[in-house]
Amino acid sequence: MSHSHSCCHAKRDTLAQPSHPFLQSADEWTCPMHPEVIQNKPGNCPKCGMALEPKGISLEEDKTELNDMKRRFYVAILFSAPLFILSMGLMLLPESWSFYLSSPWKPWIELSLATPVVLYSAWPFLARAWQSLLNCSPNMFTLIGLGVSAAYLYSLVAVLFPGVFSENFRMHSGEIALYFESAAVIVALILLGQVLEIRARAQTNTALKSLLELAPNTARKILADGSEQEILIAELQVGDRLRIRPGEKIPVDGIVIEGKSYVDESMISGEAHPVEKIFGNSLIGATINQAGALVMEAKKVGQETMLAQIIRLVVEAGRSRAPIQSLADKVANYFVPAVVLIAILSFLLWAFLGPEPSMTYALVSAISVLIIACPCALGLATPLSIMVATGQAAKKGILFRNAEAIERLRQVDTLVLDKTGTLTEGKPKLVSILPTAGHTKEELLKWAASLEQNSEHPIAKAILEKAKKQGIVLESIKNFEAHSGKGVSGFVEQQKFLIGNKNFLSEQGISISSLEDQVHKLRKEGQTLVYLAKDQEFMGALGVADPIKASASDLIKKLHKEKTKVIMLTGDQKITAESVAGQLGIDEVMAEVLPQQKQEKIKDLQKKGAIVAMAGDGINDAPALTQADVGIAMGTGTDIAMESADLTLIKGDLNGIARARLLSHAAVSNIKQNLFFAFFYNLLGVPIAAGALYPFFGLLLSPMIAAAAMSLSSVSVIANALRLKKSL
Repeated sequence: MSHSHSCCHAKRDTLAQPSHPFLQSADEWTCPMHPEVIQNKPGNCPKCGMALEPKGISLEEDKTELNDMKRRFYVAILFSAPLFILSMGLMLLPESWSFYLSSPWKPWIELSLATPVVLYSAWPFLARAWQSLLNCSPNMFTLIGLGVSAAYLYSLVAVLFPGVFSENFRMHSGEIALYFESAAVIVALILLGQVLEIRARAQTNTALKSLLELAPNTARKILADGSEQEILIAELQVGDRLRIRPGEKIPVDGIVIEGKSYVDESMISGEAHPVEKIFGNSLIGATINQAGALVMEAKKVGQETMLAQIIRLVVEAGRSRAPIQSLADKVANYFVPAVVLIAILSFLLWAFLGPEPSMTYALVSAISVLIIACPCALGLATPLSIMVATGQAAKKGILFRNAEAIERLRQVDTLVLDKTGTLTEGKPKLVSILPTAGHTKEELLKWAASLEQNSEHPIAKAILEKAKKQGIVLESIKNFEAHSGKGVSGFVEQQKFLIGNKNFLSEQGISISSLEDQVHKLRKEGQTLVYLAKDQEFMGALGVADPIKASASDLIKKLHKEKTKVIMLTGDQKITAESVAGQLGIDEVMAEVLPQQKQEKIKDLQKKGAIVAMAGDGINDAPALTQADVGIAMGTGTDIAMESADLTLIKGDLNGIARARLLSHAAVSNIKQNLFFAFFYNLLGVPIAAGALYPFFGLLLSPMIAAAAMSLSSVSVIANALRLKKSL
């Protein structure tokens, strides 16, 4: 629970500006506890009174708020310590001090010591308490403000106008009890809690800051004349050529245009082994070049890089709300008014039914109830755990889009997996060419590659790669048209060419029966077949094999142990899909499914009561990813798939799904523990503060003890949330 006040805002304005080219300018401020509250300038949340924080993150730690709270805390300690000693009297001081303790000036000395604490150290709390009353939005500051104000103002009146108090306000000695020390010590303890909280909240962002610090500050740009110039990362543009020497960090995202090396991508993907990079391979900014020298071309810079997108998603997820938080919100809506009512009832019961001095006991119990019930811990319970979980997940190559996905993933009982690029590497190779009578393999490859040169499909890339290796010159295609989930078509001069799946050719009235037996054999081996036709004439088939990911088998075994059903959903041919499913032990196969049908298949599973997670990597998977209870995108896939998903695995490692499930269980468990601490503490503390133990043990809780207990509850929630860092 980070708190600041209006005098800090001018400084925070400048500190909120981006300190890194991967960061956006902080032109909006939001509340950590109420993300729906957004303002275009700093201020306090109208709902809970907390200081709004800039949306985003800076490498420079803003210590303005922490330093301000520490100053107020030191002032509170400086004046509260002697005040506490003075008020406790002979319990703490030798008998020789009795003359000074009974001095008529003692109340005035206490007043002079308490006033700086209340008017300076407690000012942020009092200002927010007043604001909460004006907004008709009672919150934790309402309780703190009422408790501190009641103790101080009662004591102030007792010093200035003692004659207005009747006998039931006076102690047996005839004196009026003063509570200056309670007001001052309460403020000191609350400020101590604030300082610890602000420091703890800063720790929750360490994972994000460590990601930001991965990127280098400069890059070595190759100029037009071949010379090199070291420039700032912020000055790089798409298309720039950059030299990466051994041991240096990759500045931005791009591709290799010269050289060969191995790159350590573990800081982005969590993948332990270095990845070989040759001509045409992609590079991710902030990863480390190892042995060889590389020349790269920048493809994405600034806020478009993978690292910048990771940071943006993690920040958004950390600020989002988990459904479980709605429980805390509902309680909080009624909690503060209920506490005020309990405090009033406690006061009245003690005033009319309590022993003498009844009014003194009534005031002590009311103030204790207000202070001990401050719902700081309740407000911290969910956001701190979410911030820690999303930051730690990002370091392991797992990006959650929001807190809801973290909570929902643990409930999933059915995982639906796309085949190409998800279960398989997504880098198929052309392994078979079957021409019909009157046609050659070279002819078949030439026309297939010419037709596929405008397609982004993995099978198209495999065909084009094979044609390139054989040095085949491609023909220009006119009127190119992609038929979603079926194939592509185009014209060369007046001849119409088609390439696609069996259904695509069948719709055009073209039979593939002449190769049926050979095709069936290749399908059983796990190859995907596409068919080529020219002017209604079937020319032949091409078989593509896509290696299964090494992580696929491990994932499915882990999911089966958790009683999770695994389904393959693919547009590929049934025989090929069943071959892959058989190797992996997948429970069910839905093959030859068109892109628009994938979403319907997910809906059907949900109608049967399944909680579905869908993993995919292509544009055609986007509707299904959105429909699923949890959409999981492979980071190696398309941007639209990532934008449609709730969860992204940066390097497409399927074991990331199992790791994300473990993280989901750990995070939700941590949140529940925090909520238990907060609820249990209040359920136990409020009755004790109201005096429930007095009839049995003669025990009435001091407001100072109540303040210490309130701070302890917040610290326990903070410590438990930070413990999550070690368990993930």
